[in-house]
Order: sequence, then structure tokens, then C-alpha cells
Amino acid sequence: MILITGASSGLGAALAKCYLEDNQQVIISGRNKARLDAVTQGQGTHICAIDADLTSDISVSALFDQVGLLQAQSRLHTIIHCAGSGYFGAIENQNPAAISALLQNNIMSAIMLVREAVKRYRDQAVNVVVVMSTAAQVAKAGESTYCAAKWAVRGFIESVRLELKGSPMKIIAVYPGGMDTDFWATSGKTIDTSCFMSADEAANMLKQALVSSQHGYVADITINRA
Repeated sequence: MILITGASSGLGAALAKCYLEDNQQVIISGRNKARLDAVTQGQGTHICAIDADLTSDISVSALFDQVGLLQAQSRLHTIIHCAGSGYFGAIENQNPAAISALLQNNIMSAIMLVREAVKRYRDQAVNVVVVMSTAAQVAKAGESTYCAAKWAVRGFIESVRLELKGSPMKIIAVYPGGMDTDFWATSGKTIDTSCFMSADEAANMLKQALVSSQHGYVADITINRA
């Protein structure tokens, strides 16, 4: 069983479809129930949608409670965290409320999700895949607060990795480059995405990269656009 957050659109939705093609049991999560239901429509019985606000510890706990009830059908082996949002612009023009929402959607969601996953599964062979951005690797003008959020998430998960040393649970960091998705429509940045990779392309590459062996796994994945 695979849990995918931020799966109402973009990379998360594309990943859900990829894993369904392998007859995996997939649970998708997001804040918008109607959009989640649209992803599940016509996809059969191997997919289940659970709406959740990942910035709330109560909502995250309830999400994992529901996942636990579904584990009678299949064991949870992978969590892929795709939830997040973008907000761009020169720092002097950025709105404080929008900055706060950005930090909540990116940093707090990752912390609350990983925190609950570790509480419940640290002694189990569960892979926690945290999708960030190449903005967590290099500074970018006009993306200062977005980079700050992604760098914070990177520091968080690398620290949690040290706490999990020797545990069967693994943290996998993913750094995708620009994708042609709805992400940009609400980011405040006007950009030509026609040369960007599609969500389907990125999902297929990520799915292949996540294949592990008995004695090894890929810990950090960068998906650059051509």
C-alpha cells in the first residue's frame, strides 16, 4: 500500500496513476475532496481518497488512523509526500500573509506528516519519500521565501535521517526541477512552461528511481528538466 499526499493534481495525481497501473493499493490525500474524487473516478477499487489538512496534527493523526484501518487489505510500505505550494516575487513585494501560508503549506505539512509517520512506523520497513524542489539545492532570485521553505524541509528530513539511523524506516529526498502543472497558476509567477517536463514524465522517472534492492536504496533523487 502506498500513501500519496498532495495527490489532487500534478505530480501526486500522476504518481497515483503510475502505481495503479501496477495494481498497487493506493491511498491519495489532499485538502480538496472534490478534486481527490476526480482523480479516483474510473480508477477502480485499488484507490481510496482521504481529505486531510497536513498542517494540523489532529488531521494528520486522523489520516493515519484511516490508513491503519485499510492495512487489513495491504501493508503500507511507502509514503510519498507531494503536498506543498509556491509563492514567488521580489522580497519587498511579497505579502506577509502569503508568506505565512507558504511556510505552513511546505514546512509544517512536511514536519507534521513525517512526525506522525515516525511515531507509528519507525520500526517497520516503510519508505518516506519527501518531494521538495531543486529550489532546496540552489538559491534563486525572485524565489527567496520559497527557497527558504524548501531548504528548511531539507534540513528537517536530513536531521530526522540521523534519528532513524539503524531503523528499517528510510527517508528519501526528491528534488524535481520545473514541471508543467497547475502549480504555477497560483504561484504569482508568470513563466513559459512549454519546455518543462510533464507530471507524467516526472512520475515515471521517480517511480523507477524508487526501486530498491534487499541491501540498498536510493537516498537522494534529483530530476532535472532537459
